[in-house]
Amino acid sequence: MAETKPEVPMAGVAMTAIGVAVVRVLESGRADRLYDDPLARDFVEAARRGFRATAEGGERWTRLEALAATFFEGRTVSVRLVDDQVADAVARGCRQIVVLGAGLDTRAYRMGLPADIRFFELDLPELFAFKEPILAGAQAVPTCDRSAVAVDLRADWAAALRANGFRPELPTCWVDEGVLAYLPRADALRLGATLSELSAPGSRFGLIQFAVDENRTEYRELRQLVRAGQEGERRPGGLGPDAERWLQDRGWHTTFRRWAELVAPLARPAAEHNPGVGLIVAVRG
Repeated sequence: MAETKPEVPMAGVAMTAIGVAVVRVLESGRADRLYDDPLARDFVEAARRGFRATAEGGERWTRLEALAATFFEGRTVSVRLVDDQVADAVARGCRQIVVLGAGLDTRAYRMGLPADIRFFELDLPELFAFKEPILAGAQAVPTCDRSAVAVDLRADWAAALRANGFRPELPTCWVDEGVLAYLPRADALRLGATLSELSAPGSRFGLIQFAVDENRTEYRELRQLVRAGQEGERRPGGLGPDAERWLQDRGWHTTFRRWAELVAPLARPAAEHNPGVGLIVAVRG
């Protein structure tokens, strides 16, 4: 059988997944690393080859690596915080994990999750067209029951999730590492409502709240890189500034933890000093 070559996503939000993989490679190389992700190296090496094989790709790859380094401190800590959320949810009885906009997530492989955990990754078809051949080439084996669900989160993703074996009567850990912020507000709210409907009592959802200055140079460069140089109009995304109240109104019990509090045990710089920046931990009542 002919080997399937990965198709490198070089535009669109899928590109951000490559940037986060670069961050995970940088973290994995540290002596004081917060996690180790060997598969991230495979993704980054494949992406680097794909970018440099095109006329303009080399320059775009250089920009991507530079941006990953700029965002490193905050992003690598958030990866570890999500790891901790997943581990805590499993310890509290969640047997299903759903990663929204999973990107190049490898938690099903690197966290040693129990075999009876159902782990669902939701993302665009072009993302999995890149990811799955690399995992196959690395002969990677998940420790739990992993399903890759190729779907647009603006479409009927719930039907696709159910078709892959998701059971709404079981407690679920929902993971969002930033994809909601890329969705227009109406789509993000619709996703949140559907997610709430699918959540049995005991389900958990962690939502990181950032304070972003859209006019900062690095954020403008990130938008230009993702949009292949087309700045376009920036529309409000995510669940909005009242996300915690919005979740409470839909049956979630919420707790807010400040970023500095979360980062303190990790012995890493707390880059954000805004008291409104942190993590909303939501538990379905």
